[in-house]
Amino acid sequence: MSVDGTVLDVPDTASNLEVFGRHHSGRGGAAFPQMRIVAVAECGTHATFAARLAVLDAGESTIAGPLAPAVGAGMLVLADRGFGGSYELFDQFAASGADLGWRVKRNAALPVIERLADGSFASELPRGAERSALPVRVVEYQVDNPGRPQHEDNIYRLVTTILEPDRRVGAVVYAQRWEFETALDELKTHQRGARIVLGSKTADGVRQEAWGMPCVHYAIWALMCRAAEEGEVDPDRVSFTRSMRAAA
Repeated sequence: MSVDGTVLDVPDTASNLEVFGRHHSGRGGAAFPQMRIVAVAECGTHATFAARLAVLDAGESTIAGPLAPAVGAGMLVLADRGFGGSYELFDQFAASGADLGWRVKRNAALPVIERLADGSFASELPRGAERSALPVRVVEYQVDNPGRPQHEDNIYRLVTTILEPDRRVGAVVYAQRWEFETALDELKTHQRGARIVLGSKTADGVRQEAWGMPCVHYAIWALMCRAAEEGEVDPDRVSFTRSMRAAA
């Protein structure tokens, strides 16, 4: 599983601007107000099974917290640095019983308690004065990128609740997180249409449209998975755009 977020452009009306807000930078404001969505999806099938909608200024880590009960034992939940910086959020998802593999910044303060045989090390995350620290394992690795050999993003640091060194959590596993990026591209570029703005001029209407998008995406992938099972192929080998046109 993977947890991630994105933003959706909404019509530039006074109502939507008041509720959702607009991104501002030193070069001015965005063309449209935007709403934020954070979701949990299954990497292999791109099935989004839990999501939350929020205003633009809401932090992704804050939005994601109530999604923790949607996951549980037998799942491995991946997340990027945008979520890995919140130890409180990590603790919330760990309490669900799911295993976690979250990327954190290279300078994250993680004490080395014990070096393990595979090169990873045992560590712990603080949980306040009234609770004992959460045991974790830290896995570090470097990805070869000939185009950016000195770039700091080539070095990855993952924090995982899987404490046994023989249970691998590294480059191959974490790479699956990008499947959710592909799912977001399917939803925003192919299903909705590139640069298409949601149609409703009211906040309630925008929320209704936004909920409909992952529901339709889920339905298309349900058909794709059924076809893949009947054809005895990996669901990733089935074209989303062709399936979407066939369903239409």
